[in-house]
Amino acid sequence: IGVLQAATAKKILDEDNNSILLDVRTESEYKSKRIPNSKLIPVDELENRAEEELADKNSIIIIYCRSGNRSKTASKKLLDLGYQNVYDLGGIIDWPYETES
Repeated sequence: IGVLQAATAKKILDEDNNSILLDVRTESEYKSKRIPNSKLIPVDELENRAEEELADKNSIIIIYCRSGNRSKTASKKLLDLGYQNVYDLGGIIDWPYETES
């Protein structure tokens, strides 16, 4: 699992329109503060929802949570499901760019 620095993740997201920024926290965490244009699939629901909501297994998927624990778990789950380009951004607490609520 590749761990991305925030600057690298931002560059990929700005330049690749097919890349996906995936938030794996709870819905209440997501509503209170998130990175713009991120998609919410809580880590506990990932295995049930991934095939339908993340159809292209070759898309770049950048995953974050609050501090980095759930994003690591989610990255492993997606790799086990056959996703090819999965990156762990870690926690939103380390994201120095714009957020929204």
